Amino acid sequence: MPDVDDLTDPGSSHGRRASGQARREALAAYGFLTPWLAGMLLLTLGPMAYSLYLSFTRYNLLTPPEWQGLANYQRMLVDPRFKASVGVTLEYVAVAVPLILIVSMLVAMVLNQGIRFLPFYRASFYLPSLVGASVAISMLWRTMFGGDGVFNAFLARLGIEGQSWIGNPDTALYSLVALSVWTFGAPMIIFLAGLRQVPKELYEAAMVDGAGPLRRFFSITLPTLTPLIFFNVLLTTVNAFQAFTPAYVISNGNGGPLDSTLFYTLYLYQRGFTQLEMGYASAMAWALTVVLGLFTAFMFATARFWVYYGDER
Repeated sequence: MPDVDDLTDPGSSHGRRASGQARREALAAYGFLTPWLAGMLLLTLGPMAYSLYLSFTRYNLLTPPEWQGLANYQRMLVDPRFKASVGVTLEYVAVAVPLILIVSMLVAMVLNQGIRFLPFYRASFYLPSLVGASVAISMLWRTMFGGDGVFNAFLARLGIEGQSWIGNPDTALYSLVALSVWTFGAPMIIFLAGLRQVPKELYEAAMVDGAGPLRRFFSITLPTLTPLIFFNVLLTTVNAFQAFTPAYVISNGNGGPLDSTLFYTLYLYQRGFTQLEMGYASAMAWALTVVLGLFTAFMFATARFWVYYGDER
């Protein structure tokens, strides 16, 4: 049996064999990682670096980029449609994200009551989250909430005169909010998994102490689910800021009526691919990246004040 010192001494035969084995394992690991590294460099980091450069240029895809410094970022401050897109997006996020989280948690709590056919209901509620952002569903939504849509037909049976909900600037954005809320399946599945991990002994002890349903919810359920709430808030908010397809399809790509559905990403698309102002679009994309980065940093910085992990606060 070789001595321990021989194994650790690079000059010994056993040490050289061990060192060679380690190098071969490292090379094999890097070999398997090469496709991922190449994809990260060529398809993610490379384009990101180039778009950062383009954000400081005037570039129309037809002529070479022309350096102009911070002009694109300064232009955002005086662009009225840019400001309108920011306002529409913030309103959408402020309304849609809380509704998605509330609905998903309520449905998860109902499904956690031990009802029959739970796998069927769970799959049924999750399915819309897989197809909700597709073009087909967006077109279906436009038909449902149009002047002659199914929703107005339902209201007519109740004696209520309908309207074109997507053609009215006051209601068009909220039809998109309704579509986003309909796709609550993903956070619901996460909440349901968390609810099934809450110890039943906690609820039994609270009931013995006379705690009602609301007290049990706010004292046991909600604190226990704070890590999942943190995850769902972060993920849902980032997805809401990046929403594009429903607004594009329902408004035919123009953000109408009267820019009421002009999401930030839709205006970015218009500038970059319709008007060929790729430099300005790149600056908008990086502004959104910075905002989402700051929001994520804020979430992690404040998590220690309200997210509970076991017995730690």
